[in-house]
Amino acid sequence: MRMGGVAAAVLAGLATLAAAPAAGVEDLIWLSGSWASREGDRWTEEWWTPPRGGIMIGAGFSGRGETATSFEHMRIMAGKDGDVAFHGMPGGAPAVRFPLVKGGKGEAVFENPEHDYPQRISYRLEGETLVATTSLMDGSKPQSWTYRRMN
Repeated sequence: MRMGGVAAAVLAGLATLAAAPAAGVEDLIWLSGSWASREGDRWTEEWWTPPRGGIMIGAGFSGRGETATSFEHMRIMAGKDGDVAFHGMPGGAPAVRFPLVKGGKGEAVFENPEHDYPQRISYRLEGETLVATTSLMDGSKPQSWTYRRMN
């Protein structure tokens, strides 16, 4: 293949990637369920509904021993523009929107570079565990939770 042919093939491949539809809420069904993380007397639990009507509803809370120390209401949904985003409301605060930048089978990455912290929220299914990570856009200041299904 000539050099021009290689360039044309690369450009065609890039055009195909750019035209590929973004993940929809229904593609994140793997996230649904009850998840728990425990380290000593510290615990975190998170629940996600299956996708229905273009939305997933989530809730989570953390604590130590018998005392809850934080909670969050969450949702993943498509906006009027069709773009999927995570909306987090920690401690009952107003919702902050994190658009989905990568998603599909077993992985979802949401980003909002304008937010103070976190700027990136990712969920990744690793076998029977769910790894949730928050960080800044460059990956610094990561916090991770490794969950196992409760049911």
